[in-house]
Amino acid sequence: MDDKRARALLGAERARVLALLDDLNLDAQDDREAANEPGDLSDPAERLTAEEGDDAVAEELRERLAAIERAEARLDEGTFGTSVRSGSPIPDARLEADPAAELTVEEAELA
Repeated sequence: MDDKRARALLGAERARVLALLDDLNLDAQDDREAANEPGDLSDPAERLTAEEGDDAVAEELRERLAAIERAEARLDEGTFGTSVRSGSPIPDARLEADPAAELTVEEAELA
């Protein structure tokens, strides 16, 4: 995969993840504000469960963003498209599906 295509894919994935994080943060803020309004008789456990779910999703998105940043660094270093474990080439089809892929499919299945 050429560098221009890789940068485009990584940029699109970065934008997608950042938009999801923004949406999640806005939704979580709205939920927390609504829960604190007077007269709210809902079960507080439901709110806590929802907050924990939001926090877990946010953590996964932050981890995805970190993977994108690592892929961008590999692109700058000239090692993008090779496994960080073995150095084997990662097929373009895999990088099209997941531009932040760090392992070949076979290596990922063993992990």
